[in-house]
Formats: sequence, C-alpha cells, structure tokens
Amino acid sequence: MFNIIIPVVTALISVCIGYALRKYAAERKIQDAETRVKHILEEAYKQKEERHRSAELEAKDLLYKMRQDFEQETKDRRHEISNLEKRLAQKEENIDRRLDLLEKKEKEIEAKQEGVKKQEELIKTKDAQLHALINEEKERLQKISSLSVEEARQILLNRLNEELNAEKAVLIKRQEEEMRGSADKKAQEIISLAIQRCAAEQAVESTVSVVALPNDEMKGRVIGREGRNIRALEMATGVDVIIDDTPEAVTLSCFDTVRREIARLSLEKLISDGRIHPGRIEEVVEKTKKDMEEKVREEGERAAFEAGVEGLHPEIIKLLGRLKYRTSFGQNTLQHSKEVAFILGVMASELKLDFKLARRIGLLHDIGKAVDHQIEGTHAKIGADLARKYNESPEVQAAIEAHHEETELKSFYAVLTLAADAISAARPGARRETLETYVKRLEKLESIANLFKGVEKSFAIQAGREIRVVVQPEKISDSDAQNLARDIRKKIEEGMEYPGQIKVTVIRETRAIEYAK
Repeated sequence: MFNIIIPVVTALISVCIGYALRKYAAERKIQDAETRVKHILEEAYKQKEERHRSAELEAKDLLYKMRQDFEQETKDRRHEISNLEKRLAQKEENIDRRLDLLEKKEKEIEAKQEGVKKQEELIKTKDAQLHALINEEKERLQKISSLSVEEARQILLNRLNEELNAEKAVLIKRQEEEMRGSADKKAQEIISLAIQRCAAEQAVESTVSVVALPNDEMKGRVIGREGRNIRALEMATGVDVIIDDTPEAVTLSCFDTVRREIARLSLEKLISDGRIHPGRIEEVVEKTKKDMEEKVREEGERAAFEAGVEGLHPEIIKLLGRLKYRTSFGQNTLQHSKEVAFILGVMASELKLDFKLARRIGLLHDIGKAVDHQIEGTHAKIGADLARKYNESPEVQAAIEAHHEETELKSFYAVLTLAADAISAARPGARRETLETYVKRLEKLESIANLFKGVEKSFAIQAGREIRVVVQPEKISDSDAQNLARDIRKKIEEGMEYPGQIKVTVIRETRAIEYAK
C-alpha cells in the first residue's frame, strides 16, 4: 500500500511542479509580450510624433512656399498693372495731343468758314453794287450814245467779267497760299513725329576686323612653315591677313564684309581647334561659308520680325539677310531698311494709310542692293523686279521702283518712301561717302579681272594696291599667265583712276588628290 502511495504522490508533485513551471513560463511570456507591446506602442507613438512634426514642417514649408508664390504673383500682377497704367497714361497723353490738334483744326476750319462767309457777303455786296452800276451805265449809254441796248449790255458784261475774273484770281491765290502753308505745317508735324518716334542706332562699317589670339606663339602657327598657312587662308577667303607687332591680335582687311566675316569666323575656329594647316583651312572655310548662309537667313528673319512684316518669300528673307553685309556710304543697309520701315509706318499711321503695307514697303525698298553687283541696272529697278518675281503687291513694286524718282510717283506710299529714305540717310553720322567710293573702286578692280577668260576668282587686297587673280590651270598655261597679268594691267590703266600703283598677281596652281582607303 505504501509502495502505491509514494508513486502517486510523486506523480502529483510532478504534475504540480510542471503546472507551476508552465504557469511561470506562461506568465513570463505574457510579461514579455506586454513588454514588447509597450515597446511597440512607444515606438508607434514616437513615429506618430515624428510624423506629426514632419507633417507640420512640410505644412509650414508648403505654406511658406505658397506665401512666397502668392507674394511673387502679387508683385508680378502689380508690375503688370503698373505697366498697364503707364501705357494707359501714354495713350491718354496721345489722345489728349490728338484732341488738342483736332480742336486747333476745328478752330482753323471755323475761322476759314467765317472768312469764306465774309467773302461771300462781300461778293454779294459787290454784285449788288455792280447791278446798280450796270443800270446807271445803261441809262448813261442810252442818253449819251447812239448804242443799242444789246450793244451796251454786251460792253457792260465784258467789263463785268474782267473785274470778276481779276477778283476771282486774287481770291484763289490767297486761298492757295493759305492751304499751302497749312499743308507744309502738317507735313512738318508728321515728319517731326516720325523722327522722334524712331530711335535708330547709327551704324558705320569699317574694312578691318581684329581676331584675338590666346598668345603670341599662335602667330607663328597662323603663318605656318614658309607662310603656307597664311597664304592658304588668303586664297580661300580672299582677305588680306595682317600680322604685325600688335600683341595677341591678327588683323583681317577686306572691303567685302561677307568675306571678312567668313575669314574671321574661320580663323577663330582654327585657333580654338589648334589644327592649322592648308587642308584644314580649306575645310573650315567651306563649312563656315555654309554656316554663313544660315546666318544670313536668320538675320533676314530677325529683321522681318522686328519690322512686323509677315508672309515674305524665303528668297526675299535671304536677300534681306545679305543686306546686313552691305553698306551705302558707310551706313548699314539692313539697319537703314528697318529704320525706313519704322519711319514710313509712323507717317502712314498719321495719314490714315495702311500701316502694315507701309512697313513692308520700307523694309523692302532697298532689296535690290543685295544683288546690284550681280545684275545690271539701278537698285530701285532691280528691287522692283525682285518684288514682282516673288509676288509682292503692285503698291510695293511701284513704291520700290519710284523711291529715287526714276519713275513717276503714282501713289502716296511712293512719296512717303522717298521722304522716309531721305530722313534716314540725312540724319547726322548716318553715312560717309568716302567708304562707299572706296568699296566701289575695289569692286571695279575685281570686276575688271573677272572679265578675262580662264579666271576662276579674283581678290582685291592691300587696300586696293594689289589684285590677286586665281586662274583655272587647265585653261591657262604658265606663259598665258604672264600674258594675262599684262592684259589685266593694261585694262586697269585704261579703265580706272587710282592713287599710286596696283600690283597684279596671277596665281596658277595644280593639285593632285587621291584617297587611301
């Protein structure tokens, strides 16, 4: 019996111990779980606080940005409103000026009407007096002469006609003088207003460009071995490259501004690239010529945009761009054309004419100067032909052709174009005749050389003291080159007047080119 009780008690004790251990383990797990839950809750609370703080910061940043945007927008709006107020004030001033002019005109018209009424009353009074005189004359003639009534009436009528014609001539002359004075005054007002509203810059071209060098050692690379690089650059561009004692600078001299600009851009590219040799020079010059065509087109588009002219033919745009590199008595032709467009637009507005058409005519009036060295004729006639070719309106064609009075002035636009052209050219510092004469002499020098067969191209350099002629080697032999130089010299002596002497250099060059593949 005792043996049975001991195992049972032992089992009960083991069960109690296991239960106690399991309970302790469970309580421990519960405590650990509670601890983890508290930790998690604390972490969650901290994250919540951090998120809350970050949200507050973001909200504050957003509010600050919105406030800044609002203030900037308010400032912009205030600026726009200020600009609008200024424009409105200017418009009000213009309206007030025009109202003053209208009031003056009304007063002048009223005064003239009063004068006409007085003259009409005077004429009526004189007519009454004349009728009385006629009756008196009739009675006298009937008494003292043997003339019939019809004969006396005819004599009186002839005398009356003579007196009326004399008075009419005096009256008409007086009215013409008054109208002429009024018209001259109005024309002066319109022209002065146009000049005041056109603030164009004075543009005077020179014949040299200076290219900056990074150091004086670059001069030797530009010259090349035995001068081959500088000769290649002069041959490819047709400009005179001057390398003197001026530190870190090379001077390019040429009367043709397009050639000089191509040479300047090409030399700058060669200097920045560092590879300077004849082959590379020719490659860069050819690429620069193509880039120059695009630049000419862009200049034409910019000029049309500034003048507010739309719908121009692409070829007209290119011709406008070429005017940037054309001068007339030292005045840049493209700048002159834009200036004439502005002046012409102002005058047309004052006279209630088509503002856009006037600007178009002003911009295109000298378009013939872009090709007048290639086509025979005056630039006005050439410009009219170009306008006709590219479907410009008859008003544009007529105004361009007549703006130097080579043809009859058939419209108001032609007269205004003539006036605007004269205003632009006559302002102080606009033109210098010496440069125009100089350029014409150099162009004539090149044209004489180009007349001969076998000449590929010619360049006037050294300020017109030398003409370099490049010939086609397959057409001109070495002996022919000497004869050609002599013939060009004789032609220059016969057809030109020039100071000093002119050196004629004929260059015949043969090249053999192959490509290794």
